[in-house]
Amino acid sequence: MRDGLGPARVRLRGGPVLAELESRFGAGARAKVLAGEVVAADGAVVTETTVAPAGAHVYLYRELRDEVPVPFDLPVLHRDDDLVVVDKPHFLATMPRGRHVAQTALVRLRRELDLPELAPAHRLDRLTAGVLVFTTRREVRGAYQRLFADGAVRKTYLARAGVDQGLALPTVVRSRIVKRRGQLQAVEEPGEPNAVTLVEHCGDGLYRLTPSTGRTHQLRVHMAALGVPILGDPLYPDIVDVAPDDFADPLRLLAHRMEFPDPRTGRRREFVSGRAL
Repeated sequence: MRDGLGPARVRLRGGPVLAELESRFGAGARAKVLAGEVVAADGAVVTETTVAPAGAHVYLYRELRDEVPVPFDLPVLHRDDDLVVVDKPHFLATMPRGRHVAQTALVRLRRELDLPELAPAHRLDRLTAGVLVFTTRREVRGAYQRLFADGAVRKTYLARAGVDQGLALPTVVRSRIVKRRGQLQAVEEPGEPNAVTLVEHCGDGLYRLTPSTGRTHQLRVHMAALGVPILGDPLYPDIVDVAPDDFADPLRLLAHRMEFPDPRTGRRREFVSGRAL
């Protein structure tokens, strides 16, 4: 771990490793190899003459690009030996991906709390704010991640959207949602439903959303399908180009409350966001 970041894992096409890394990452890759900073999966240092088969992996620390700072705080709601729970702001990604690396909740917390093994138990979309749970140690990570994977966590979201007087609420929305690699939007398709959301109107354009599944962009897709898309959504129903330094119009979606039985102690855990919509 270096300054909150672990090395990147690179899957190789096969052949001389240095030539492939240079073709993919530029001249800087040669300097990393010569400095002994690229290693194979078994820990062997990659040299100028190393040859690897297709599908092998090497590890190296990437050079970070300049990122637009996300100008919002990341309050800690709870911390103990197993968990760190935060109130994530809008626009901050959960963990490194694509152009968002240092400006992520995971890297910020590793640096600020000096917890190199910190890892997310689940994810929130970059544009969604609210309760986000991390595990502090590798040996407890699996137990909490399984809770989320198995649907044993009750999540309640709040959202702001327009009001359709003809829309009968509460209602349970069931559909099949598919998110394909390379496409910004998830889509609803015919077939067996894999996404279920209870939608309730609390009045004055405030909605309570209770998902019983966790498909990508599920709440945003379901609200748009009902004809009341969430305010500030740059993807649904239509894609809107937003500058990376434009923080003026956040998605009005908040992971407000989270409840689950602790897999290590058996006691009930409950965390509530302090953010307003």
